[in-house]
Amino acid sequence: MTKKNVNQEEVVVAEAVSKTEKFFEENGKKVVIALVVLLLLVAGGYAYKYLVMDKNEVAAAELIVAAQDHFSGETPNYDLALNGDEAGAGFLAVAEQYGSTKAGNLAKHYAGICYLHLGDLEKAAEYLAKYKKVRGLAAEVVNAQNLGLQGDVAVEQGNYEKAAKFFAKAVKASENNYTTPLYLYKQGLALAAAGKAEEAKACYKAITEKYPNSAESRDAEKLLY
Repeated sequence: MTKKNVNQEEVVVAEAVSKTEKFFEENGKKVVIALVVLLLLVAGGYAYKYLVMDKNEVAAAELIVAAQDHFSGETPNYDLALNGDEAGAGFLAVAEQYGSTKAGNLAKHYAGICYLHLGDLEKAAEYLAKYKKVRGLAAEVVNAQNLGLQGDVAVEQGNYEKAAKFFAKAVKASENNYTTPLYLYKQGLALAAAGKAEEAKACYKAITEKYPNSAESRDAEKLLY
């Protein structure tokens, strides 16, 4: 791959990095509230235990929703969402005080996103990696986003092969018509930037064949020829 082509791929990859975050900024509060509720409402008799007996779970859930207001408002304030203020805790406090809870686990994920927006790639990678995947349909989307964001960090660091591996994991983490073609597209771009043109084309082809109505399909088709 020539230097000119490498630069072009880097530009395209960089433009693709923000697509995932845009969805979660617009719908983040709804997603996190739904996920916290699902995480707490475990099956059978355990639901009562988590909601009534485990005060830490309830406290963490309340705090993370407050932090989410700063994260997903009309004008997101990632510093406040991360660090909080006298009016409420931020994701860092929830992660540190209630890290063993389900909401605390989710706070680690959102802390990583905040650090990414604030330009601290090392801290972003650190906190995103602390998040432990959770079972359930709603959780799968967040699991996929977490892996995809780790891929975005790798892209920003110029490590395209590492990024491609994260995007591949994100593809497998959640099968749906929104995130799957998005991460397939990012995987293809990262592979292309790493000089693996044929592997990149396989990703683009999968998008056009399996997700022809997706937002990424038209761009993927152009990159096939």
